[in-house]
Amino acid sequence: MRARLLPLLIVLLAGILLALGFPLAVSVAAAQQQRVVVDRIDDTARFAALAQFVTARKDSVEDERRRTLETELASYHGVYGIRAGVFYRDGASMASAPANWSVPAEGEGRDAFQEALYKRRSHDPEQVWPWQNGRLFVASPVVRDGDVVAVVVTDSPTGQMRSRTLHGWVLIAAGEVAAMLVAVGAAFRLTGWVLRPVRILDAATHDIATGLMNSRVAVAGGPPELRRLARSFNEMADNVEDVLEQQRAFVSDASHQLRNPLAALLLRIELLHLDLPGNEEIASVRTEGKRLAQVLDSLLDLALAEHAPAHLRLIDLGELVTERVAAWRPLADDKGVRLTYEGPAAVTAWGDLVALSSALDAVIDNALKFTPRGEGVEVAVVPNGKTCTVTVADGGPGLTDDELTRVGDRFWRSNRHQNIKGSGLGLSISRALLLAGGGTMSYARNTPHGLRVTVTVPRTSPTA
Repeated sequence: MRARLLPLLIVLLAGILLALGFPLAVSVAAAQQQRVVVDRIDDTARFAALAQFVTARKDSVEDERRRTLETELASYHGVYGIRAGVFYRDGASMASAPANWSVPAEGEGRDAFQEALYKRRSHDPEQVWPWQNGRLFVASPVVRDGDVVAVVVTDSPTGQMRSRTLHGWVLIAAGEVAAMLVAVGAAFRLTGWVLRPVRILDAATHDIATGLMNSRVAVAGGPPELRRLARSFNEMADNVEDVLEQQRAFVSDASHQLRNPLAALLLRIELLHLDLPGNEEIASVRTEGKRLAQVLDSLLDLALAEHAPAHLRLIDLGELVTERVAAWRPLADDKGVRLTYEGPAAVTAWGDLVALSSALDAVIDNALKFTPRGEGVEVAVVPNGKTCTVTVADGGPGLTDDELTRVGDRFWRSNRHQNIKGSGLGLSISRALLLAGGGTMSYARNTPHGLRVTVTVPRTSPTA
């Protein structure tokens, strides 16, 4: 969920920062240019004051004023590198620096000159961006006796202005990047704070789904909605655990309560069978009574398997499987079934030794029960990273796809195998025993025919 939520937050934050950054960058560029234009306006006003009393007449006073104006313009150009000049209405030069500079014939310089002739300061120049190599023209009129007699024009290079603008943009970009990093970090913390209860709730749900009914969620952090959800989840888990505990208690109590009268009934049937050894009805009742006793024992084993905690420890799985295969081989030989083992002699795994042994016995017994004479049952142990698998593949008739989805359910038996002895609880008991120790059991078709049961146990402690 974080992988989907974070990009959305990052894109939203980036959009907000860009929406703020672009106007700020434009305002920085405009402010830098406005600063230069204001300085040029002040300069042109000063030169216009000097040129106000310079006329075209030739006398010593006028010549002195003209030389003063020329000296100021030359000094101004030498210090700042800005071309400046005072031009009569017809464009003739009164004084300029450099001396050969004249009013541009067209462009912004000519427009500024024409504006000044009408007693108006030249309009604000077009914005010069850092990637442009433009120049700024500013003009001011020289007014005497209410008439415009000349125009002061300045032509400023924009290199320093563009450098200052670019420097400001770099600072803005650095601020945007820093703000973005802070925002991303805050988004990580925010999504972690919001999603942490969700992850805990997901883990607790998985634990309960796998049989760890005592798993609960700590109602400690996260938004109020998720805290309420955690409390509701804990209440639900408590109710489910109570219901399952009542169910297990009922099965266990019912099995115990029925065993004594059933044992007495079987004893009377045995006595009748001794008195009437050839009676088929008594023999049938005797067989069904023993089958009922087996079902009660299986129900009691299932209740104990679902209730009793697992005693986990590190075991040699290879040695255990080899031992169980050797224990079942006499029965396999008696039925004419080949029982073989393939795998390492020693491989460690975590599990309950008694529970795992019982589960292996149930699976091997089930495989031998359905495998006809002349076929084989193959048992294999394969270590696979953090888990280890034990596969028991038989050569029996196997199951259909629909039957594979139901195998392992309580009391379920295939309609094609109703004549084979069994209660339909063996695989359910095995799965419950494995589940308590962190193991699993799965079923699939065996090639070319038969059933393949895979028992998976962890190689690391499930409580780690």
